[in-house]
Amino acid sequence: MGISHEPLFIWLSQYAYQPHMVYIAVVAVMIASGFGLPVPEEVTVVSVGLLTYIGAHPEQFPPPYPGAPVVHGYEAAMVTLIAVVFADCLIFSLGRIFGRKIIAMPRFQRVFTEERLGKINGWVKKHGMYAVFVFRFTAGLRFPAHIILGMSRIRAWQFAMVDGIAAMISIPTQILLIYHFGEPILHIFHEFKIWIMWLVIAAVVFITLKVFVLPRLKVLRRRH
Repeated sequence: MGISHEPLFIWLSQYAYQPHMVYIAVVAVMIASGFGLPVPEEVTVVSVGLLTYIGAHPEQFPPPYPGAPVVHGYEAAMVTLIAVVFADCLIFSLGRIFGRKIIAMPRFQRVFTEERLGKINGWVKKHGMYAVFVFRFTAGLRFPAHIILGMSRIRAWQFAMVDGIAAMISIPTQILLIYHFGEPILHIFHEFKIWIMWLVIAAVVFITLKVFVLPRLKVLRRRH
């Protein structure tokens, strides 16, 4: 099923010429999605991107009246980026304040399984704030990971900085590519994401070698 048949896009498209309604909806959906709403972040991002393409091509999609306001590409990219980072920081803050209570709640038992908690804690202990970057690209672990990160020693400004950098790589890029090229660009996103994942893996390997492996090798050399 194409994105044009997604319920979220169909709902948002009725406000294609009411940009403020779209932006409010994006913020609300991103926050709800961060808390487990079964709407993938990707669907929201791509839906917004298609709305910007509609607004940029009145010859293909005639507006209801001349001069009707549209969802602008760069404006939508900024709003969506801010909404994503705000939602992540909100969950991080809840983890810092109510983390243990949230994990203990029966309604979240399926989210905070022992396997997931072990995996997340292992990454946080091993990589510190660099784990924030990886979790931004891991949809299934994002909510529990941000709660755990809030409970860790990572400072709020560190989380916001790394999470923001990671979000800047994917969110504005997708929206602006669709804004300029339309739906045909969607078929290359899969390859794009594969490259991003390889870059993330390469970054993690580099950081691990630099922060953990090389210092230990230097210590061993000095002892010998």
